[in-house]
Amino acid sequence: MSKDLRRPAPTLEDVAKVAGVSRATVSRVINGKRKVAPAVQEVVLEAVAETGYVPNRAARSLVTRRTGTVAVVISGADADPDIELDLSGVFSDPFFGRVVGSLVRTLRPHDVHPVLMFADNDQTRDQVVSYLRFGNADGALLVSTYADDPLPEGLLGTGRPIVLFARPSHAIPASYVDLANADGARLAANHLLDRGCRRLGVISGPVDVPAARDRLDGFRDAAARRGHAFVPSVEGSFTFESGEAAMAELLAGAPDLDGVFVSNDLMAQGAVHVLQTSGRRVPDDVAIVGFDDSPVAAQSRPRLTTVRQPVEKMAEEMARMLLEQIDADEPAVRSAIFEPVLVVRDSA
Repeated sequence: MSKDLRRPAPTLEDVAKVAGVSRATVSRVINGKRKVAPAVQEVVLEAVAETGYVPNRAARSLVTRRTGTVAVVISGADADPDIELDLSGVFSDPFFGRVVGSLVRTLRPHDVHPVLMFADNDQTRDQVVSYLRFGNADGALLVSTYADDPLPEGLLGTGRPIVLFARPSHAIPASYVDLANADGARLAANHLLDRGCRRLGVISGPVDVPAARDRLDGFRDAAARRGHAFVPSVEGSFTFESGEAAMAELLAGAPDLDGVFVSNDLMAQGAVHVLQTSGRRVPDDVAIVGFDDSPVAAQSRPRLTTVRQPVEKMAEEMARMLLEQIDADEPAVRSAIFEPVLVVRDSA
């Protein structure tokens, strides 16, 4: 047996001796406590590299009561529990990819690993709650598209920190990030009216979802302030196909429309397709404004004028909020509201 194989593994005491600090300080640095001075952290990390110390994750978890993982939960409307969840619909929407990608990039430098979970019915929601309750993750980041979703309250009951993407449909003591959605819709309304549109319509998202309701209300409010007492609307479900169906319905009821606000870019792309196949030019005959400024907006022909939602920054803030709560002795519930920006391209 070689000399190296007989050599005992380096310990915290070995690292402390090389760094010239206490064992407790080494432990705080290794366990990710962010109250240690950066200069001290650097000295300790250099000592870790010099000694070859490798933290024992199992022992570390016992000491810190942390797993080093967080649940990233995508929660949607009820589905038949006997039917396998079709993830293609989730990943075909650029919104979810943008959120998850930003969460992963933000968590990685903190040595925190995301566990992606999907909850689309009572059974899978119970599984997510149990996962948290039994200590398999240090907290949860929840993206819900379901207005009456019971999952936020279920997760709160686990005692683990949670942060939501978008304001919950009713008031609960949970942190969240959101966009000033009504203000974004007002930007869209004023832009369409400023370019001379006079016969307006809206394709909204599901009106029981707070963001979709805010966008519809914000648009109608801005239009009313400029003399448009009634704006017809049709509800979609944030998909390309629902945008097509809603645009066809709008045209059937108001064939002289000349300006349409659509509650997300995927539906706006569907609306443009229907307008073009019906012989209407965009924006010459009908101007279109979408919402999100997703990659779809720049890929569409014509390129979509849209309201930018800074999804990546919102997800980054979401992750930071959760990390702060995990570290805090008494986690504070807070919100972060981002401002929308109108991005003018070719469709309006």
